[in-house]
Amino acid sequence: MKAAGYTCRDLSVTLSGPAGERSILDGVTLDIAQGEIIVIVGRSGTGKTTLLRALGGLVLPSSGTLQLGGRDIDGPPTEVVMVFQDYAHALLPWRTVRRNVALGLEGSNKHTRAERDELVDSALEVVGLSARAEDRPWQLSGGMQQRVQIARALALQPRVLLMDEPFGALDAMTKASLQDELLAVQGRTSATIVFITHDIEEAIYLADRVMVIDGAPGRITYDIVVDLPRPRDQLKTKELPRYLALRRLVHEAVTGGLDD
Repeated sequence: MKAAGYTCRDLSVTLSGPAGERSILDGVTLDIAQGEIIVIVGRSGTGKTTLLRALGGLVLPSSGTLQLGGRDIDGPPTEVVMVFQDYAHALLPWRTVRRNVALGLEGSNKHTRAERDELVDSALEVVGLSARAEDRPWQLSGGMQQRVQIARALALQPRVLLMDEPFGALDAMTKASLQDELLAVQGRTSATIVFITHDIEEAIYLADRVMVIDGAPGRITYDIVVDLPRPRDQLKTKELPRYLALRRLVHEAVTGGLDD
């Protein structure tokens, strides 16, 4: 399997709507290496979700080039899985946790039944939900429901996880727990992760690089290396002077306080 890295050059996306065509992204250029955690931040309406959808092959470029592993993206790549914020509607309430996690594997001849069961069991173990496998989603907390959605993604053994504000609706303690869970998962799988958030502290805590998108149409205006040691810790990392400096830097980049 080829490396799951992105190459994007002068990407533009124009979408049609009731008011006619509207340019959402223009001139987006970026590189994402296999195994990187890239977090995208920016004001509302700058095209963050559209960019993520383009990386997932759900929106095709109007112009420019977009490749994954050296191949043009002309539809959803099989090695890419998306995880959304709306976990409650992403899960089927009449299915058990186990059968929700297995959903993406059903109907495929790629694995035997025993192999599918093993993938599901492994994914549940990674997110700490093995003991809740026979529960229904409505019996779980919001954080656990989001873990089920992540487990369903992991069962597919993706090379790339695209995550659109997956923890945005959760309380602070649950969000912190899932941030650490995500970093642990990435450490075990070496998956490439592209993560959208409005939370600057979350962005710095998770990222290898933070990309700031701005404008209408949107484009990448800053690409900031997060040179913090790993593994990261919710208390120790956030007390580091470098963490505080990066938080200020990203905040100013998003709000327009930096000089180009």
